[in-house]
Parts: sequence; C-alpha cells; structure tokens
Amino acid sequence: MTNYYFSYKNASTQYVDIEVTIQAGGVNMLSLQLPAWRPGRYELGNFAKNIRNFTVVDLQGNTLAFEKVTKDCWEVETNGAETITVKYSYYANQLNAGSTWLDSTQLYVNPVNCCVYVAGMENYPCRVEVDVPRNYKLACGEKHTEEFSDTGVKLIFETEDFDRLADTPFIASGSMKHDSYEEAGTLFHLWFVGECKPHFDKIKSDFKAFTAKQLEVMGSIPVKEYHFYFQILPTPFHHGVEHLTSTVIGLGPSYKLMMGDVYEDFLGVSSHELFHVWNIKTIRPAEMLPYDFTGENYFTTGFVAEGVTTYYGDTFLLRSKVFSNDTYFALLADTIKRHYHNYARYSYSVAASGFDTWLDGYVPGVPHRKVSIYNEGCLLAFALDVQIRKHSHNQHSLDDVMRRLYEDFGLKNRGYSANDYKALAEVAAGVSFDDFFTDYIFGTKPYNDILTESLAYLGLELVEKPSAQYNERVFGFKTDSGKVAIVAPHSPAEKAGLMIGDSLVAVNGYTGSFNDWFNYFACETVKLTVNTGGVLRDVMLHPCKEQYYPTYSIKMLENSTAEQLEAFERWSS
Repeated sequence: MTNYYFSYKNASTQYVDIEVTIQAGGVNMLSLQLPAWRPGRYELGNFAKNIRNFTVVDLQGNTLAFEKVTKDCWEVETNGAETITVKYSYYANQLNAGSTWLDSTQLYVNPVNCCVYVAGMENYPCRVEVDVPRNYKLACGEKHTEEFSDTGVKLIFETEDFDRLADTPFIASGSMKHDSYEEAGTLFHLWFVGECKPHFDKIKSDFKAFTAKQLEVMGSIPVKEYHFYFQILPTPFHHGVEHLTSTVIGLGPSYKLMMGDVYEDFLGVSSHELFHVWNIKTIRPAEMLPYDFTGENYFTTGFVAEGVTTYYGDTFLLRSKVFSNDTYFALLADTIKRHYHNYARYSYSVAASGFDTWLDGYVPGVPHRKVSIYNEGCLLAFALDVQIRKHSHNQHSLDDVMRRLYEDFGLKNRGYSANDYKALAEVAAGVSFDDFFTDYIFGTKPYNDILTESLAYLGLELVEKPSAQYNERVFGFKTDSGKVAIVAPHSPAEKAGLMIGDSLVAVNGYTGSFNDWFNYFACETVKLTVNTGGVLRDVMLHPCKEQYYPTYSIKMLENSTAEQLEAFERWSS
C-alpha cells in the first residue's frame, strides 16, 4: 500500500505539504512519476511546476539520492531500503474544477495534480490521510473515517489503486453546505463551497428529474453514491470536470446562482458532467484504457466523449421538462451559431480537432484552424440521433447506441473505436453511415443540409437573422473589449488589413460607441483608426453585399405534419 499524507502549516502561503510513504521492497532504483495530464482535459498540465522542496528519505531519516529525468519523473536510489518517504510541497493556488486550492476556508485537492506514484506500482492500493482543523468535514467519493486530536482531525480514506486515487478529488472544509437525494437506489450528494444561497428544494427537484432520465436511458449506473461538488465564486465563472464517483463544478457569480442564465448554466453543466459517469469514465476510447499518465493519450473520438455528452447534457434537461422547448432551442441555436461563425469548419474535421486537443484544444488558437469537439460533436450527435430515428421509423435512437456502448464496452472494460460507434449506429438505424462519417466526422462537408433535414424531421426550422453589430454584419470582424477578436476570411475587414488584436480608436475621427458610429455612417466607406502594437494607423472599410456572422434561432413549423409532431414528441420526451 502507498500512503499519502496531506497537511499544511499556513494556509495563506497556499503550500500543501505532501508525504508519500512507499513500500520499496528492497529494489535499488524507483521511478517516481507525477501525472503529466488529468482526464477530462486532454492537454499536458505541467503540474510539476508547482512542486518545491522535493526530498526522499528512508525509515531512519537518511536522505536518499535522486535525479530528475523528465519534467515530472524522478529516479530514486533507495540503497535497498524497504520503505521510503517522499516529501514535497505543492503550490495550491488555482481555484477551478480541475486544480488544487488551499485557503483559510478549505483544502481542495485533485490528487492527479499533486500525487506522485511509483512506475510499475500503479495497481497498489492507496491510503490517504488529511490533517486539517478539527471543525472540518470531508467531501469525498470514497468512504472515509475520522481521527480526532486536541487540535485537529485526520480524515482518512483508501482507494483500490492509483487510477482510482487520481480520479477522487476531495474537499475538506468547515463551511460546506450539503444536501442529498436518491434515485433508483443511488445516493446523490450536493456539496457547495463558497458564498451562495442554494435553494435545495428546487435544486433537488430539478436534479432528480434529469438524473431519472439519464438512468432510464442507460439502464443502470456504475456507482452507488455520487457527489456533485460546487465551487461557487463571486465572479462570472464556468468550468466542470468529470470523475467516476463525483464531479467538480466551478460557477459564478454567487449572487446569480439561482437566477436566469446562471441557473440554466448550473443545470446544464451538472447534467453534462453526470452523463460523463457513463460516457468517458466508463465508456472509454480504446486509446485510454487504461489511462497513461506519463504523456499524451491521442484519440480522435472526442466527438463522442465530449460532443455526445454535450448533446445529451441539455437534451436530458428537455426530456425531463426541466428545460422548456424555448430554452433548449436557444441553446441548440447558439451551438449552431458557434459552428457557422468558425471558418475552420471548411478545413479541419472534428476528428482531427479531437486529436489536436493535446496541441491547442482549450485556447482559441490561430484563426480558422480547428473546430470544437464540443460544438461540432454536439451537432453531429443531434444529426445522428435524428437519422437513426428517421431510418428506424422512431423505433431506435442514439440512446440505443450509448446503452450498447455502456453494456458491451464500458461494463466489460473494453475500449471502443470510431468504427465501433459507427457500427452500433448502423445496427440501430438499419442503414449504412459510411457517408455520414466520411463527410462529417472525418471530413469537412458543410452541415447545412444535414442540420436542415434533421430539424425538419422534428418539425423545426432554423431562422437566420443579421447580426445587430454593424462591424460583424457588414465588415466581417468581431471585437472583444474594444479589440479585434476575429476577422472573417475574404471580408472587407480582412481586405482592408485589419488585424486581430488591433484596438479600435475612432470611426471617421469620432470616438465613443463604435457600433453607433458604424450605423451612423451606414452604407458608406469609413476610416477606422486602430492602435496596432502602439502604432496608430487608418484602415478603409468598404461595405459589400455579403453579410457576416448572422444570429440564429429555432422555432417549430407552423404547419407541422402528424409525422413531424410524433417524431418531435418521441425525441423530446
């Protein structure tokens, strides 16, 4: 067994002291590895940059020699010691859904960030001790015990191996708000940290509804208890990370938690992360079974892992009546807008973009290079779902595909491929999806026809409207905080030489509201003064007939047929 001991001396320094006691078994050399990435975010994390004062000693306290051989791997000369202890401090100063944080109110740990393991001993059981103030409680996906002293409490839990430890975030705090609900024999916990006033009755009613729908579709859930951890921040924030027995979700601002768009966001990310219990934590791509924590785990099926999950996260809220039709339509229309506003759709497939999450998947990246496995994957999951329903006369759907992936792959510890996903979809529909996968998954065929057809099958239509922003609509560029954020290819803005990062200074010499000045000089060539890296320059913007960056909405057809109404009812409920 490998023992991990967490403590800290001064929370304000944000350094967590970690001791790892390892049964070395008398071997002369051990390789200690810190994970290079964390599941749920397919990029290298460089967590080792947060470690200081790394030392290794034997049972007698003698210092053992070690050499750092990669950015996150240390080779230790044990001198034949049966037991060694690794000591280091980890700087816990990032508060989001996937990092580690320490302050005066909580110790929040994602072990995958900060726990080293011995290469070759990943299957050894792990024991964790957390030394915290006496009034602290532990929120953890594993059963735990408490050992009290005069000054504090040790919170203790065990996992079956390192993979499970890496997937078990925990929060120790004296100020958590907690409630729970049960569905189909599984207990679901709701933990809130930070300033907030959760209305538990409403939250539990909505969560219970979408949880029931997910369980209904998937047939069973692979855990007996599940924990929602909510880190509620006072500023706008959105982030969620999945685990087998839990999810950590960061949201803000606190004062809007139960209001409008923020509450819808709260429901959407929670439903999304819960579905990950099946899709990615149990149903895994073949390339990630098991996880290799030493480096990149390249895979092309992000359109399933994240795209299908994005689609179902909101769809389950529609089916459970937590979201109204209009709320769901607005979310789907926004996803369509993001697709059409990204000109990379002409040059890079969603499968290729999934592979490249390891390169630049979580930043905007260079203009028009890649698409999103979340957005495009969601739209293709929607289209595939409707195509299966259409060809099977509404007898089957994407639900059958995901349930089969869960039963035939996830529960049998088998990894799936894109071909496995495709084959199950073909069985459900009774037709070939060769063209669908070639054109849309691995190709860059425009989505126009497949989206229009899929919406029409459900008695829906996509309505396109011009952007309300003149610079977007007429000149083809978007701004963010007064700077050029993106420029449409071949647009008047690109032809004029406008550059990403340019700061807008004046329109025909006038400052103030740029959109109002653009509208005032509508249909005219305008002189836009910009600041490019400290240099003022003028660009001449000439209107053209083509329009850019439209907005979208979805509405039900006024004269839907009986077949369309039936298809919509089956799909939405």
